[in-house]
Amino acid sequence: MIIESKGITTDKYFIPPFHLQEGEIVIIYLYHGAHFYDTEMGLVKIFTGKTFHQNVKICKPLTFIADFKESKLRHLFYPVTVEEYSVDNSIDKKTKVRTLSRYQQKLLSLYAAFTHSAAIVFDLRGLGATEAEEIYEVVKTYVKNGGAAILLEGYNEMKDDCTKFITIEWLVEPK
Repeated sequence: MIIESKGITTDKYFIPPFHLQEGEIVIIYLYHGAHFYDTEMGLVKIFTGKTFHQNVKICKPLTFIADFKESKLRHLFYPVTVEEYSVDNSIDKKTKVRTLSRYQQKLLSLYAAFTHSAAIVFDLRGLGATEAEEIYEVVKTYVKNGGAAILLEGYNEMKDDCTKFITIEWLVEPK
């Protein structure tokens, strides 16, 4: 068992009980809208063990696949290279990470996380349908080889392609 949730309730929403085990992908469907980012970040803090929630038992904290960020000062004077960020022979190691597409940055983040963690939480924000599907396929392969993942998603296209599909229940209409 990696995560056992007896249900997450806030003043705005309820997420039904679920558990995450090795070899599983759980999708938590948050619906698409302006509320998505704040809701996602609140859940990420819980699943990564940064925020305690009384109904969630974290046996192994997840690693969040965050978007690549670089300070403006660093970007101007000493941009992060792929070599610094991760060793990957498919891209020139001297390439500036900021010049990669969002899809390539997400892949780079995924591969870097896979080297350190058996369990991840991720999203597909900012990716096109084809790119999102390709990222999801990479995660599925990883999960089949002993990993585990939670996808925080705004669309429900992949609901039939996961171990568990959980839908957030809004207690207050999201804004």
